[in-house]
Amino acid sequence: MDNSKLRQVLPIPDQAARGPATYDAKDPDTSFPPIEPLMPPVGAPNVLVVLVDDCGFGATNTFGGPVTTPTFDRLADQGLRYTRFHTTGLCSPTRAALLAGRNHHTVGMGGITEVATSAPGYSSLRPNTCAPLAETLKLNGYSTAQFGKCHEVPVWQTSPMGPFDNWPSGGGGFEHFYGFLGGETNQYAPALYSDTTPVEADRTAEEGYHFTEDMTDHAIDWVHQQKALMPDKPFFIYYAPGATHAPHHVPLEWSAKYKGKFDQGWDALREETFARQKELGVVPQDAELTARPEEIPGWDEMPEDLKPVLAREMEVYAGFLEHTDHHIGRLVDALDDLDILDDTLIYVIIGDNGASAEGTLNGTFNELLSLNGASAFETSEFMASRIEDFGTPKAYNHYAVGWAHAMDTPYQWTKQVASHWGVLSDTLDEYGGVIGRAHDRRQL
Repeated sequence: MDNSKLRQVLPIPDQAARGPATYDAKDPDTSFPPIEPLMPPVGAPNVLVVLVDDCGFGATNTFGGPVTTPTFDRLADQGLRYTRFHTTGLCSPTRAALLAGRNHHTVGMGGITEVATSAPGYSSLRPNTCAPLAETLKLNGYSTAQFGKCHEVPVWQTSPMGPFDNWPSGGGGFEHFYGFLGGETNQYAPALYSDTTPVEADRTAEEGYHFTEDMTDHAIDWVHQQKALMPDKPFFIYYAPGATHAPHHVPLEWSAKYKGKFDQGWDALREETFARQKELGVVPQDAELTARPEEIPGWDEMPEDLKPVLAREMEVYAGFLEHTDHHIGRLVDALDDLDILDDTLIYVIIGDNGASAEGTLNGTFNELLSLNGASAFETSEFMASRIEDFGTPKAYNHYAVGWAHAMDTPYQWTKQVASHWGVLSDTLDEYGGVIGRAHDRRQL
């Protein structure tokens, strides 16, 4: 393997053949260098980046939250937990910055793609002077693939006719993409693309389909194929599920695990989470829990007849997050089965934003109602009559603002509110939780 290649310029420039030009291949002076595959420097690891959507710092038990996440615990226990991670508070900007290694305005993503303008820094068009990370790795010899959500394609380019300059498997540097474009999708009936071709799911929700499971199946299949055909070549996988963005869709057996666990309400849950965070050491012992903003109602202020629905909203979200952790665990197990886990750097980012407060003060059975100005239809009676359908294909649900605030414990606000730099009582300057699993189990 040649490590002397000039990698300061990409693509690595081809070198002209040197030596005499001969007319006969049998001439003793005929000699040409062999054709060699492009490979990274010796020892370059596989890389897996996992980005969870709309998940607050205080959601997972890995960072003191109420949701069981054994995969995240496993990776954290074998590596490092990072608590200083700034995001933009919105999907597209955070993701564009992550995938380019540059400020989100530098890559044209000052807001989500749906609100792009021609103003500098807000066009949603990545300049061709800013190479994406996946492209840099690919041009250094990595196999690259993205699975899940892509919210970085300009809205006027999201068709099978492109142009594909800003698609993952177009100009984004990924050799393969399987997932959906845009901010969210129906987890039971997603709008799927394979590379740049629209495809249909292989089964229906009634037959057991869920997007997180499907994208994980494709990721595992891709890894098996990549290591079977190119065992000496490392990979870069970007695994970005639609979870835990709304709609909060999860099979009932997952939400059933949390029945009754949130009846105490979001104010008490914040206190419980904050105490666990101190026990874990992910917040300082002398930190003080931030006050709930006046704009967010307290649990005691909510109507009594709505509280069972509110508790159900959180049960569904918790099941959704644990379900996501489970499928990420399947991918990690696949790496272990292939005996490449110790040669893989894994980064789990929890998440691209804080938890989302876009579900209204009461939560919603169908967030499209509120987006279309029809939230008045969702009375307490309406919500209660559909309590058993939350999380199922019959719903397009989102939890109440109070739960989002609790999932962001110990911070002041939620997704979209990029305030305070995540400062907690003047003792922290943090915003998110990141797990890094070190290559060869060594700390980095």
